[in-house]
Amino acid sequence: MLQAGAATGAMTALAWGAAAGAAQASSGASTGANPHADANAAASAAAKGTGKADWLAAPARPLQPKFRWWWPDGLVDPAELRREIDQIADAGFGGVEISAVHHSVDDTSVLDTAHHGWGSPSWIAGVEAALEQADKRGMTVDITIGPAWPAAVPTITPDSDGALKELAHGVVSVAAGATYTGTVPAPAAAAASTVTRQTLVAVQAVRVDTAYSTTKLTGLDADSVTDLTAGVTGSRTWTSSDAAVGARISWTAPADGTYLLLAYWQRGVGQTPEAGPHTVPAAYVVDHFSPAGTHAITDFWESDLLTKPVRRLIAKAGGALFEDSIELESKSLLWTPDVLAEFARRRGYDLLPYLPTLLVSGGNQAYTFVARLTREVSHDYWQTLSELYNEHHATAVKKWANALGLKLRAQPYGLQTDATYTAAILDIPEGESLGFHNLDDYRSLTGGRDMAGTTILSCESGAYTGGAYSTTWQKFLLTMGGAYAAGVNQTVIHGFSYAELPGVQWPGYAAFTPYKGAVGYAESWGPRHPTWRHIADMSGYLSRIHQVLQSGKPRIDVAVFRQTGYADTGIGTSWFTATGITLGWNHSFISEPLLSLPAAKVTGGKLAANGAAYQAVFVEGDRFSSMDITLSVATAEKFLAFTKAGLPIILLGDWSAPSIPGVDPGGQNARLAAVMAQLLAQPRVRVLSDLTQIPTALADLGITPYVSYGASSTLLNAHRYAGGVDYYYFCNGKHAETVKPPVAAIDHDVTLPRQRTGDVPYLLDLWTGEITRIGQYTEGKDGAVTFRVALQPGETMVVAVGAPGLFGDRNAKDPHAVTTDAQEALFADGQLVVRATADGRYTTALSKGGTVHTTLSGIPQPTTLTQWDLDVEDWQPGATATTTSVVRHHLSLDALAAWPTLPDIADASGIGTYRTTVHLDGPWTGGYGAYLDLGTVYDTCRVTVNGRALPPVDHLHPVVDLGGCLRRGDNTIEVEVATTLGNRLRVCDPSVYGTMAAQPYGLIGPVRLTPYGQAPLA
Repeated sequence: MLQAGAATGAMTALAWGAAAGAAQASSGASTGANPHADANAAASAAAKGTGKADWLAAPARPLQPKFRWWWPDGLVDPAELRREIDQIADAGFGGVEISAVHHSVDDTSVLDTAHHGWGSPSWIAGVEAALEQADKRGMTVDITIGPAWPAAVPTITPDSDGALKELAHGVVSVAAGATYTGTVPAPAAAAASTVTRQTLVAVQAVRVDTAYSTTKLTGLDADSVTDLTAGVTGSRTWTSSDAAVGARISWTAPADGTYLLLAYWQRGVGQTPEAGPHTVPAAYVVDHFSPAGTHAITDFWESDLLTKPVRRLIAKAGGALFEDSIELESKSLLWTPDVLAEFARRRGYDLLPYLPTLLVSGGNQAYTFVARLTREVSHDYWQTLSELYNEHHATAVKKWANALGLKLRAQPYGLQTDATYTAAILDIPEGESLGFHNLDDYRSLTGGRDMAGTTILSCESGAYTGGAYSTTWQKFLLTMGGAYAAGVNQTVIHGFSYAELPGVQWPGYAAFTPYKGAVGYAESWGPRHPTWRHIADMSGYLSRIHQVLQSGKPRIDVAVFRQTGYADTGIGTSWFTATGITLGWNHSFISEPLLSLPAAKVTGGKLAANGAAYQAVFVEGDRFSSMDITLSVATAEKFLAFTKAGLPIILLGDWSAPSIPGVDPGGQNARLAAVMAQLLAQPRVRVLSDLTQIPTALADLGITPYVSYGASSTLLNAHRYAGGVDYYYFCNGKHAETVKPPVAAIDHDVTLPRQRTGDVPYLLDLWTGEITRIGQYTEGKDGAVTFRVALQPGETMVVAVGAPGLFGDRNAKDPHAVTTDAQEALFADGQLVVRATADGRYTTALSKGGTVHTTLSGIPQPTTLTQWDLDVEDWQPGATATTTSVVRHHLSLDALAAWPTLPDIADASGIGTYRTTVHLDGPWTGGYGAYLDLGTVYDTCRVTVNGRALPPVDHLHPVVDLGGCLRRGDNTIEVEVATTLGNRLRVCDPSVYGTMAAQPYGLIGPVRLTPYGQAPLA
């Protein structure tokens, strides 16, 4: 039977979920001090109280996840901003990042950028309001470095010293023996319309050598490069007011072949921030490789943005200055005015003779020398730019931000720079779930963080192409589970949109949707979203992951050395990526500059023993340079010192004649050969010809992983050590989300070492915060403990190994089960019990010796619950863009089914409450206990039994233990389910969302109640 509710209601979408996370709201009381007053504040909060009973229950504000908070530039109301801060705080989130984003706005005149742009008085007033309210709630506010990305300011033009530069080239072909007389070749690529000045840097001639040519590249003879700059006459500056290039040259080509006459022009790029305009006058991207570019940023902030109230409030509630990925856009060669001098000083030779092989046309390499030389020159050029970026931008901006009371959080990738080292410079390096290809992209940043001794690796989390208003929390959790195993321990969710903007449709302003008239990417979380009803469950779960993974120090098995520290490439390493992680090994990447950090010492045979405690270093050919076998002299010398101190080093490939990564300016390769001869002779060094030899080499060196599965598994792990306790995070995931087939359920043993004989394993429930001692495990002769891990796809668990009595353990001196033929042995209700779902006589072996026989009887048979009453709150557009009308429906169901298949709610989005009654006879041995398996639920849910609200449900494995909640006779079970908004938007806004597929909302099941019996083991 189906009954459509006649009553309707209307309420503001922003009011939905105001009560969500009320239990956590009280934790946000301001102390008047900035929670990020030092670099390891979050780590200190995580470690504080390690081992105490309530340690995991309610993580402090700095450990809570954050939202990327999207504003339509400065068109914001301070009162609304304060309200949104409260909504976010009440939901259990510890911070926000203010981002000016309006990809969804086609008509930018709505924004009135001249009066309400980024950095305008109204934007500053909004920042003040956000900081002030955040301080009251114990939260922090991060602020982007510029109006969008990359970093830009409105106080420069493309011609300014601080603006981003490029080197464009012009070319003329000159036949053998022919003479060219005329103007210096103008750039083949036109300058941006805003660029008014181009400066000639040099003119060269180079002979074409077809032996090196490819289908896309023109081959050149490196030995023929001739500098003709001294022969140039006329003006070397070409302005937009000039009719033509003023510089002229006359030159006769040798008779040995066709030559190219190349002219190099330095000019501004004219790049503006993403999806502008955001300011009036327009902002332009700064030079990321020079002091002038950084000064352009800091001078603007000091003069225009840092009002006295903003400075004062940053000291109280400021979190971090945030910079997005380095998306510098030029179809020519990225350049900076001092690069020639800096290159010569740093690399030991002149760049000009090699410049032709670096030239870019249409965004692609234009010319090539012999391939190896081209790779060497490119390496040296980008190493120079990398060093300039790290010195003049990352380090300088960090120093300035720190002086204000802000940390620097940044995504240090996007160019061919050493992002691994940049991660060591930053206070908080960050990756992203949308752009990163696999887990090794995160690991390329983890090594920098860990070698620097900082704590946090942040992640821009949960952005999906075409995912607006259809992103489920299950999808989010599946995405992020593996990222946490790869080192991520701070979640910045993408994102929370400001509520209003003139002309937007229900359910309010969203930063990324519509996008070019279609469904945008990411999700606009917040009270407009039905799942906000359950948001505290999600924030609590993520906070507990942060609590564990920000505690203490990491423990990593292997440091994989990279000659080139790129990130965001999807390129991993050999055996450890493909095979090692499936057996329990974990690794991260390090690059040469990290070897000069204070932590780069070997103690007890481990690198960075007080940090990641790497058990070995693995080196192979350069995966970004045709697997060239290269190593710098400095790195080889470091490795020699490390292995003499006891560190195992494994080299894969032919290391009989390695070379330095770049051009040898003289004598470097000879020095390298001498050092390598010593290195290869060391007893703790192994040189392997094939990756299949790696397991044997590891065993021969006496190296075993911190975590061992014994057989190939999709189980991922992360390991932290704090206060004498080892914490192990596990996720049933995979190296890359897009890899087929999907992950399957796992059920196998896992072995963990112990620091001390007598340490015991504890299970930490990330959803509830409950910590219990594991009831069944074995102890090996080597002191390790082995226990069973059974996880569904994406499901996670945390195990701590430490002294008896941790976390308020009342069973510290009790024996544990070694084996049992019951379903499980566990500590429950203060004692060790066996539990089974069928009658029988069960035998359990105990750690103290002997066996216990237990009889369980009278256990009812499992039953599938098919009949339900369903009450639906159907969310529909209200009278305004931010008002939601609620239509109520009541359905009586004889079988569970997805909402789109049910009358009256086929197009509904909202919240459904399912209710059924179960009659239980008995009693059975051990009392009334049962598992409630919800089957498929779409999207979030909560369970109530006999009026008692149960703890949060694991949304990737929704099986609930009803022990202690059931009684003899009738029992009422309620399941509240919340959905996305996609199904409603498909019909109320079809021009944008009509192409979306209907999502199978609701409690779909099958829902199965499986009673169990349990009895104590004396």
